[in-house]
Amino acid sequence: MRSFRGGIHLYEGKQLAADAPIVKVAAGRELILPLSQHIGAPASPCVAVGDRVLRGQLIAEPTAFVSAGICSPVSGTVKAIEVRPLLRGKGMVIVLENDGQNESVEGFGQPRDYTSLSAEEIRSLVSAAGIVGMGGAGFPTAVKMAPKNADAIRKVIINAAECEPYLTCDYRLLMERPEKVLGGLKVMLRLFPNAEGVLAVEDNKPQAIRLLKELVADEPKLSVKTLKTKYPQGGERLILHVAANVDIDSTRLPADAGCVVQNVSTAVAVYDAVCASTPLISRIVTLSGEAMTKPGNFEVPIGMPFADLLEVEGGFDLEVAKLIAGGPMTGTSFTDWQIPITKTTGGFLALSYDDVSENPTTACIRCGRCVSACPSGLVPQTLATLAARGEFDKFEQLYGVECVECGCCSYVCPAYRPLTQNMKLGKYNVIQNRRANAAKK
Repeated sequence: MRSFRGGIHLYEGKQLAADAPIVKVAAGRELILPLSQHIGAPASPCVAVGDRVLRGQLIAEPTAFVSAGICSPVSGTVKAIEVRPLLRGKGMVIVLENDGQNESVEGFGQPRDYTSLSAEEIRSLVSAAGIVGMGGAGFPTAVKMAPKNADAIRKVIINAAECEPYLTCDYRLLMERPEKVLGGLKVMLRLFPNAEGVLAVEDNKPQAIRLLKELVADEPKLSVKTLKTKYPQGGERLILHVAANVDIDSTRLPADAGCVVQNVSTAVAVYDAVCASTPLISRIVTLSGEAMTKPGNFEVPIGMPFADLLEVEGGFDLEVAKLIAGGPMTGTSFTDWQIPITKTTGGFLALSYDDVSENPTTACIRCGRCVSACPSGLVPQTLATLAARGEFDKFEQLYGVECVECGCCSYVCPAYRPLTQNMKLGKYNVIQNRRANAAKK
């Protein structure tokens, strides 16, 4: 098995929820659907307050090439279109009042033979379903499935590493719905006639690896690639390095190297949209952490508030030190329990110990651990210092934009310095400066 430079070995915490089957959760009285659940331009409402909508109906349409629409997870009434608190600040949302009847649009859930569809028809269905990358990035899937030269794509890789601690939603999909994962991969391969499909799985999931290998044994264009368990193996560039033996930097896309990378949940969403006439209206979410009463995996409607899901799960049995949306390495802490689940929400963690607040920052001791751990080959201590000082030109000259924001440097730092946070600050300012300069030309 190939590996990559740097990286770290973490306490996984996956045993808390890995064996918990997916439980389907019904929508509550109210759903909150942000117009921006993806990279690119926010969607624009195509309904008005007071309108009645059906399950699967388009309620917000994409506004640019890089954008994604939103479909209603329930039938009900548009209660409001307004600004509400979200995970990262505030944003415009559509608020739906669920009528509990689950009346669907015509043709919802009807089977469809994808082999009878053209590439353009498949992309159109994926776009209409509002599918985005569900591993966290949120890049519109229909755009990713439309590279400049489809014939140049050699590999379609399903990223099943799921390297973040605690999260097990993708693992449960591999175990419970592998036919949908493979079906979604086969649909995508229809778009790329010269490509083969690769399922890349870390070796801490032996049961999933065995199951997938059995299922692809008679599939000449499909294979399973076993990866070494090491964080951040699930990063797109690292998956490409290990599973396809290609390397890219921030100036290139995977398609430039002849590859397309999709998340497990995204592959299932593609299958549902194309083969089962079901848009992206729900997703699997892991609830875990030592303070969670009953860690598990739940299929929940997009837009369900965290508080509603927590009520179904059972709450906490220990005092909560920190709540995190996503994984502990790349997720975001929060305190507002009314934040909604979005297309990119992979989990919620309730931790009984807050390592960050318990360990105050001290001076850098020049140990070099951050350099050894960085999978991008950077010098995080130097770059973080430059960003904190506002020296963004020097930050850019030392390739700071190549940071993948994995958090490895902060994790290994014995001085508990906010290296990753400052690296993000530096990247943000460099990118903003580039955009401003481009606008002047």
